[in-house]
Amino acid sequence: MTKELKSSSRFSLSLLTSLFFMWGFITVLNDILIPHLKGVFDLSYLEAMLVQLAFFGAYFIGGFIYFLISMISGDPINRMGYKNGLILGLLISAMGTLLFYPAAHFQMYGFFLSALFVLGLGFAMLQIAANPYVAILGSEQSASSRLNLSQGFNSFGTTIGPILGGFFIFEYFKNVQNGAESVVVPYLVLTVLLLILALVIWGTKLPQFVNDNKLIKGAGALRFNQLRLGAVAIFLYVGAEVAIGSFLISFLGLEKIAGFDEANASPFVAFYWGGAMIGRFLGAISLSQMEKRKKYGSMFFVSLLAFAVVFLAVYLKTNIGFEKVIPYLVFLILNYFAFIIGRSLPGRTLSVFALAPIALLFVGIFGSHLWAMWAILGIGIFNSIMWSNIFTLAIKGLGEYTSQGSSILVMFIVGGAILPPIQGAVADLVGVQLSFFVPMASYVYLVYYGWKGHRQIE
Repeated sequence: MTKELKSSSRFSLSLLTSLFFMWGFITVLNDILIPHLKGVFDLSYLEAMLVQLAFFGAYFIGGFIYFLISMISGDPINRMGYKNGLILGLLISAMGTLLFYPAAHFQMYGFFLSALFVLGLGFAMLQIAANPYVAILGSEQSASSRLNLSQGFNSFGTTIGPILGGFFIFEYFKNVQNGAESVVVPYLVLTVLLLILALVIWGTKLPQFVNDNKLIKGAGALRFNQLRLGAVAIFLYVGAEVAIGSFLISFLGLEKIAGFDEANASPFVAFYWGGAMIGRFLGAISLSQMEKRKKYGSMFFVSLLAFAVVFLAVYLKTNIGFEKVIPYLVFLILNYFAFIIGRSLPGRTLSVFALAPIALLFVGIFGSHLWAMWAILGIGIFNSIMWSNIFTLAIKGLGEYTSQGSSILVMFIVGGAILPPIQGAVADLVGVQLSFFVPMASYVYLVYYGWKGHRQIE
């Protein structure tokens, strides 16, 4: 590690973490847009889920283009540098949020989908550049811990996004003449913030990394079994997480569950994404070099502190009583013991964490009222470390093909575009509650991948 890296890596990591926060905050706003645009344009569940198809479909298109370029002429990041890759991703993302203005003005659902597609292209570039950059800003031994920490702030963005987004879209601008125009001001503000971030990164001296190896061409990464099966795992994990998040407001609106309207349901989405934040912070501690007793003590303290932040954020909006969140606390305790059972082993922990959502989905599908509501919201706690664990297991042993393998995994984020419309079609046929069988199938595969599928075949 160079002297320059030692002196600047902490600030660089903080700057990168702000990017993780921003794209988490903006991504989760899709969960607010879906019921809002469904009402404005009188859409079916399947049509409303095209929001996720457009957004996450862009990840596949962007990742595929990147993969093709890497096959033909080598990894683009190695030529343009991580800094320029981040700036390019931010500029494309800002273009996407800016397009919400004409989309609302012309009141065209297709225009909104186009804006989301451009936004997704920008985020795909940010994912490709930021994830490996976080990994190399320090020792290889602590790379997973840093990635979990950055992902934790990504989840912090997804936690407060539903609260702020729900307030501005459903309440503050609810009296605008054209319902679609209620999204204009929030997305214009996001455009300005993205441009400011791009300007800050442009003016900041970040550590530079040069790949001394020759540029690797071809598709050699695809010969690794753990990567191929890992790509399927990423597809199903992202698809399940996004599908569940997309249906939360509709699920909480069922009379059998909570009977909330959109404005009252949106703050509770924070518990789903807040659970991912809690688990990722715990994962960062679990993968650290801390002494075992101190590690578990720190995990316990951080879990309570993070829960208090989530609860307070929702309480300020809903005045929910503490006694009503007891089921969520039960799931939080189970999550703590799941980390202990996982023993910081990525595959073992992934399998344990994937088993829990299967059980919680059964409760949500066949239960009612308080426990069914919190069972679905509690799934976010166990989604937490899945991205980092799958990513780590999938690229392990790839050597010179690691960058190419990473772009393939980013490409398969497209699961977030495919599974929500499938669940939407099922919901149109059999209802919202039974439609949760769709993401359940994903977790069954994740149990397999963590148990056996990630093993390298010599």
